[in-house]
Amino acid sequence: MDKLAKQLREDAERIECTVSAELDKRIQASLLATEPEAAKPRGRESRRAWFWWASSLTGVAAAVVMIAIVNLQAPDAVPEASAPTAAPLVLPSIRWHAETAVLTSPLQEEIDDLQSDLRKAEEAVKQDIDRLF
Repeated sequence: MDKLAKQLREDAERIECTVSAELDKRIQASLLATEPEAAKPRGRESRRAWFWWASSLTGVAAAVVMIAIVNLQAPDAVPEASAPTAAPLVLPSIRWHAETAVLTSPLQEEIDDLQSDLRKAEEAVKQDIDRLF
């Protein structure tokens, strides 16, 4: 990670950017034109309660209607389920040939760097714990 941070800093130093006077004025005007949004007055609480009651009663009515429809169906109206005819699932056997991955040199360097960063972090945590106790 040290190499990555170093590379990012170097790349950031090489960035060249010029802001024209017109763009700078537009940015400043846009920043100065913004104002905090005024707090909106609260609505009446009774309206919210009315909507809550209306939606609750609608839900109860819908549930009662669905229960009534299901219970009033004649048993003959329900079609009988046929026996399943599908064959049982047969899974083929898989021969596993596990091999150790061979990393190319850039990947090996990266994993070495990551392991060293982990060791450094572990040592820092141990030192912090020792300081606390």
